Amino acid sequence: MSVSPALRVSTAVAVAAALVLPSPTASALDGSRQADFTSAAKEFGVPENVLLGVSFLESRWDVNAGAPSRGAGYGPMHLTDAAALDVDEHDHHGSEAEDPRGDLSRPLAPVDSAPQQGVPAELRTIEAAERLTGVDRAVLRSNARQNIRGGAALLASHQRELGSWYGAVAKYSGAKDTATAKRFADDVFEVIRTGEARTTDDGQAVRLVGQDLKPDTGIVDRMGLRPSAPNEAECPRELGCEWLPAAYEHHTPSNPEKYGNHDKANRPVDMPIKYIIIHDTEGYWDTTLRLIKDPKWASWQYSLRSSDGHIAQHIKAKDVAWQAGNWYVNTHSIGLEHEGFAAKGTWYTEAMYRTSARLVRYLAQKHGVPLDRAHILGHDNVPGVSPAKVRGMHWDPGPYWDWAHYFDLLKAPFTPRGGDRSGIVTIKPDYATNHPPMYGCDDKKPAEPCPTRGTSTVFLHTEPRADAPLVKDIGLRPDGGNSTRQVSDIGARVDTGQRFAVAGRSGDWTAIWYLGQKAWFHNPSGTPTAVPGTGFVVTPRPGLASVPVFGIAYPEASAYEGTGVPVQTVEPLQYTMLPGQRYVAADLAVPSEYYFAKEWNGPRIVVRGHERYYQVFLGHRIAYVKAADVHVLPGPIGAPR
Repeated sequence: MSVSPALRVSTAVAVAAALVLPSPTASALDGSRQADFTSAAKEFGVPENVLLGVSFLESRWDVNAGAPSRGAGYGPMHLTDAAALDVDEHDHHGSEAEDPRGDLSRPLAPVDSAPQQGVPAELRTIEAAERLTGVDRAVLRSNARQNIRGGAALLASHQRELGSWYGAVAKYSGAKDTATAKRFADDVFEVIRTGEARTTDDGQAVRLVGQDLKPDTGIVDRMGLRPSAPNEAECPRELGCEWLPAAYEHHTPSNPEKYGNHDKANRPVDMPIKYIIIHDTEGYWDTTLRLIKDPKWASWQYSLRSSDGHIAQHIKAKDVAWQAGNWYVNTHSIGLEHEGFAAKGTWYTEAMYRTSARLVRYLAQKHGVPLDRAHILGHDNVPGVSPAKVRGMHWDPGPYWDWAHYFDLLKAPFTPRGGDRSGIVTIKPDYATNHPPMYGCDDKKPAEPCPTRGTSTVFLHTEPRADAPLVKDIGLRPDGGNSTRQVSDIGARVDTGQRFAVAGRSGDWTAIWYLGQKAWFHNPSGTPTAVPGTGFVVTPRPGLASVPVFGIAYPEASAYEGTGVPVQTVEPLQYTMLPGQRYVAADLAVPSEYYFAKEWNGPRIVVRGHERYYQVFLGHRIAYVKAADVHVLPGPIGAPR
């Protein structure tokens, strides 16, 4: 539906009175995505580079097969329609078998799943787009051209209200505070300044020609948003993070062990911070903020909002959050929860990727965390603390988190190293075109295929052929059954950035050592799913029939003598490392520590041991081996065929 003549006139007047930004010079072919942007920009009087810039920061111009984002946004313009989602909202920390604290000596009592809080108002922008265009919201969700028109109409409406395209972009973000609104608009105008060009997930070539602009940024201070006052958040100033403290409360006075929802510490003085853990929330923003204030719930250091990338900090880096289901990892990590759902909404906004990457880069530099996939972990990469805990560990942020793009934003891209004959590979499929079949994204229809779209995941087979069974994970299936393609089943999956030792090659197939077995993946030279890598590998010492692997790196029993701390059990996991097998050494400096923090008023004691551990890429999850059990070797050249 075209706009009325009156609307065309008012739009034209508003454009003339405001900052007018020339459209890019790239030509647009009829019927192309580029033409859709050109047409919508002209129809609604929106500068084309503004329209392209906003869309890029929301979706990178992708359509995502019509599926919603983690924040209920649809299409290239991320028009939000959470009311259309059939989502049973719950925080994953309280709804599954994993104990988020992960300390076997003091299991955390399970809590009920969080009830749904309703659809936030800012996740209904599609309703305004429907009013402005006259196009049904179902069409706005599914049709890319109409979606772009809806976004253009919204931007034009905001500009008429504010008299500023910078202000219109800031309002489009949905941010409620000045700092986040400015950061979103600044990011859009930075994209406009530098330019972008890429091929979308449905094969459309789109280009934004760079142009340096000087918008009036002061408009945001006059939009009636919440002022960004100084606060305690540990965050780069330009991100506008807010401090919303988590609950720390002795909630059962008769029992000193009943408190929550985190532990006080003095990191990195008492323990180093070695990991940053990437989660998704399995709930909307308002629910997430409510739960972090509950002393009986789990906790995490930072929450990130999908629609605009806004960040709230809840726990200081010095303190220990109950977040990853593994007490050793918790005591050495910082957790980031990203708003959204692991399968129902299947893509993350560019706005959230960018603020998350800036925060992680800041934290990594501050605490000396390496920017690699051995230390920037998904929750799905965290091991169980014991064999009984392996099956209950979580699998977020899921296969649709774009690790390659994320590490590009971290300025630590995964590049080939070591040459074609290297005995180490780094997993790196082309996200946009990597579409392995998966099932069960709708948990009510577990046999239904997931939407066809890009993923970081590569599946592993028992033999070098596509119809061979997937490899086994005896921790997830003690009965010896094969892994599946269910979206939640990580038993036969590796993700971008993980590194493995090559175990063989056959034509277009490459084998790696994985959970004690050879695991094959399709890796043709023309469209590779892995690139050569370098590093060190570990292999069992001669004479050992097998090497145990662990999910924690706790001290030896003698280290507890005289501390008053009970000796902690270190039980091997179900997996073993056999003679002749090799695994990439992800970290050769793993501290042997246990943090004793059992009661409300202390004591809080760090027990340090002499036992040395190495961290390895064992399977989808990391693991630890004792240094005494293995040899460390340079990455092999000319791996077996």
